[in-house]
Amino acid sequence: MKFKRTRVLVTLFLLMIVAMLPVLAASADTVTGEAQTATVFGAITDDGTVSAGDEADTDAAAETEAETTSINFFEALGNIARSTGFASGNWRQYVMIAVACLLLYLAIVKQFEPLLLLPIAFGMLLANLPAAGMMADPSYHYFTSLDEAVNYMSAQGKPLDDIVMAYSKELGAMAYRVPYANGGLLWYLYRGVKLGIYPPLIFMGVGAMTDFGPLLANPKSLLLGAAAQLGIFLAFTVAMLTGAFTPEEAASIGIIGGADGPTAIFVTTRLAPQLLGPIAVAAYSYMALVPVIQPPIMRALTTKEERSIVMEQLRPVSKTETIIFPIVVTIVVSMLLPDAATLIGCLMLGNLLRVSGVTERLNKTVQNELCNIVTIFLGTTVGATTNGETFLTIRTLLIVLMGVFAFGGGTAGGVLLAKLMNKLTGGKINPLIGSAGVSAVPMAARVSNTVGQQENPGNFLLMHAMGPNVAGVIGSAVAAGVFISLFG
Repeated sequence: MKFKRTRVLVTLFLLMIVAMLPVLAASADTVTGEAQTATVFGAITDDGTVSAGDEADTDAAAETEAETTSINFFEALGNIARSTGFASGNWRQYVMIAVACLLLYLAIVKQFEPLLLLPIAFGMLLANLPAAGMMADPSYHYFTSLDEAVNYMSAQGKPLDDIVMAYSKELGAMAYRVPYANGGLLWYLYRGVKLGIYPPLIFMGVGAMTDFGPLLANPKSLLLGAAAQLGIFLAFTVAMLTGAFTPEEAASIGIIGGADGPTAIFVTTRLAPQLLGPIAVAAYSYMALVPVIQPPIMRALTTKEERSIVMEQLRPVSKTETIIFPIVVTIVVSMLLPDAATLIGCLMLGNLLRVSGVTERLNKTVQNELCNIVTIFLGTTVGATTNGETFLTIRTLLIVLMGVFAFGGGTAGGVLLAKLMNKLTGGKINPLIGSAGVSAVPMAARVSNTVGQQENPGNFLLMHAMGPNVAGVIGSAVAAGVFISLFG
């Protein structure tokens, strides 16, 4: 059986080589075409006709053609070999390809946030393939004269509207810029990230899939969502104290503590786009590791008795409340923090489509088709920013470490405030729900429920934890608005 497979593979390889021979021969003929033409034909006369060359020249040309063709055939093979990614890659690219494969393993086999981790990992893979140019910038020509630019575009058959004034580094001044070669596919798709389009659309989908009922039934949980943002400001402070980051970069690193990937991307593209790759990978990786990171912190900060507390059932929430809530939150938050209006507005629009009861088709579209399409583009292009030259640095390692600190600080902040509220209410609040104040919806709420049931199998904290969980989404958007207003 193995012998048959080997024979099939060898046969396919030989067929591939045979199929390539005409292409190689054609390329060789193209290379020798000019020499052949110049030798066979004579000079151009004054009247514009071509004089015939003598027979000796023709015979010599034929011999030269044969020799040149045989030589260029092997040169073409060498050119093909030199043009492969294997010949042009460097160790950084290979390391990043290995990291991408590791993330693919975690997404597919371990199922760690696969909807986002898989496209991010594959985008990382595509961007680091040697010579593929998936994230290559477009190429331009610069002219100091408008007439030269117009003549060039006319000769190429390109529209004159593409001529723009831009700064040329080579000329050191403003010049007329015209397109020369297109960029890579992912470079164009990345415009949606750089222009801040994808993250708000993801927020719209999150809003359409979010039930704010538990938050409305227990408004005090809004405080827990706010307390869980403690990690954001702790990480920001630590990043500033290291002296290795600017305030804009420190703010982008701190937002990892919100455990909200779209918010982290939105803030980073505004404040520190050069750090987008490592921050996005850290944010989504830690979101995927919520079940690993949070439980030890939760157990360390609570007692067995506190983890066993059974909370009372939440009150029913009317439809009127659910409709008014997204409208009021949009107005209040946007008036207080205009820079947060984009994220909050899209989040609440998606939720209003859900609860209004009159836009079911739009609600389903936002939850499914729109959210899925944008997730693919967002994840793939964000992953494509992690090229080896910029990712494999000491700064990236610091970002990853401070991301853990930010995430742990957010978890601790929520649990500690929940402990305080438990004391103030006479033991009616289980401190575990405070850990759900981070924005990883609904994973963080599930972790709170799981840890609670490990201590008391009859304890069901999921709906109670969803209140702080959805409050954390609002809290991270507010924190993003604060940072953008301060440093944007």
